[in-house]
Amino acid sequence: MLRYLTAGESHGWGLVAIIEGVPAGLRLDLKRINLELKRRQQGFGRGPRMQLEKDTAKIISGLKGQITLGSPIGLVITNKDNSIEKLPKVSCPRPGHADLAGLLKYGFSDCRQVLERASARSTACTVAVGAVCKEFLREFGVKVISRVVSIAGQTSLAQMRSKISEAMARKDTVGGIFEVVAEGVVAGLGSYVHYDRRLDGRLAQAIMAIPGIKAVEVGLGFGYADKFGSQVHDEIFYQAKAGFRHKSNNCGGIEGGVSNGEPIVLRACMKPIATLMNPLESVNIETKKVARAAVERSDTCVVEAAAVVAEGALALVLADAFLEKFGQDNLADIKKAYKFYCRRIR
Repeated sequence: MLRYLTAGESHGWGLVAIIEGVPAGLRLDLKRINLELKRRQQGFGRGPRMQLEKDTAKIISGLKGQITLGSPIGLVITNKDNSIEKLPKVSCPRPGHADLAGLLKYGFSDCRQVLERASARSTACTVAVGAVCKEFLREFGVKVISRVVSIAGQTSLAQMRSKISEAMARKDTVGGIFEVVAEGVVAGLGSYVHYDRRLDGRLAQAIMAIPGIKAVEVGLGFGYADKFGSQVHDEIFYQAKAGFRHKSNNCGGIEGGVSNGEPIVLRACMKPIATLMNPLESVNIETKKVARAAVERSDTCVVEAAAVVAEGALALVLADAFLEKFGQDNLADIKKAYKFYCRRIR
């Protein structure tokens, strides 16, 4: 079982991630991990903190000579802005953020006690852990990529940038849709025998757990709703060298909770960022009177960055399902099991 935990606040000392279950014998390239962290900070519409923080990870455990030991891998990402103890109290929760719900749940009197952990800053850990999983998947020819599909309903690059610029001028924010794809995934990952082992369910949960994501679809997704079955189900054929394949991929590479050998395709909708520079109406939690919501340093659009985070989440779930199928302790043993299986299914 591959699992991870994270810790840290947005303006605390830093972020910590521990990933357990990575097999022994895997070479990790820290430069590639840090490149993934850099990608998360890029994109038109990012805020001023992305110019301040230059995220890099330090691996503090689980390696010897860049080779994994099979023990937990610890990663640390420090915050340049670690002013949590100096920042002012926040009394007016932001609509669309965890501020009010978290405050009510834990009995706080300051929204900052919520927003510091609820912040999307924590997704740096998801990217770092996902980068480790990408290194593992690369050993088996699996590639995880993403793209922005639309921003505020616009699909061309020029139109998307125009919408983001308009939102900046209005002191507003915009969301959009992104797609994340895993290529080279072998058939047979996941299971149909229990709900919690279905690969599509596990992937949907991982993507929905990214802050700001409000909808996920697999393959054709909602496009199934208005068509006949004869129009959408992926017909099967056989090739001697490749084995069983499909003439289309409307199912997004997953049938019955199990990967079928086609690319895994997921799309997700991210809502506009909740922090507005021209804030919406809220209530002061102390006076209970109408007030404008709090304003925190924020972004205008982070759909591109969210897609990078989703790559990490997808890689983590796939690596977990892969290890579940082929073993977990030693990379060389896993490769042998994988090669034997591939010969069998062909």
